[in-house]
Amino acid sequence: MGLIKDFIEHLFPKKIRRDNLKITYTLCLGGLCFLCFFVLLISGILLTFYYEPGDRGYNSILLLESSVFGGIFLRSIHRYASDSLLIFLILHIIRVIFQGAYLPPRSTNWLTGCVLFLLCFFEAYLGYVLVQDQVSIWALKTGMELLNFTFLTRIIYNLIVVDGVFGELTFTRIYILHIIIIPFLILILCSMHIYKIRKQKGILPYI
Repeated sequence: MGLIKDFIEHLFPKKIRRDNLKITYTLCLGGLCFLCFFVLLISGILLTFYYEPGDRGYNSILLLESSVFGGIFLRSIHRYASDSLLIFLILHIIRVIFQGAYLPPRSTNWLTGCVLFLLCFFEAYLGYVLVQDQVSIWALKTGMELLNFTFLTRIIYNLIVVDGVFGELTFTRIYILHIIIIPFLILILCSMHIYKIRKQKGILPYI
């Protein structure tokens, strides 16, 4: 309960110092990352009403864009929010490196942030291949071959690819990873990330 409480209080603090309202304080990159993730959650939920995993994935996207009111806008919001999230994450990591915020006592939170970045990158990749056009199909083929390159990543490969790279069950597992498992892991790690920030008093003077 403490994790959830600190997560909510971080998003909606009871009081904030006037000096900390300046955008130059942290460049608001962490907050922008979470905002993009929130937009992805909402738009992703709406997209699940129209997307069909498996062989009809590409056709369902064509249907969304041609027959659903605001379908192109909804898909574009989801796509651009994903691109923006990765950009803000990279800028956030660069700022942390230049300010030395990865050093103790914040090294654990730095590792959590790095795992979050990898999860978000993998999540974006899975969303890209779910389009199932010619480019994303080859991206899936290349990405899965890279996963099959080392012993540790081969475990992930074997969990995802069960009936061939282009198999229907493989796409179903990618879909489940994309809409349930990885977003849940990101949300948990994001809560832990914010929880650690709030426990390390002095980093954010308004806490």
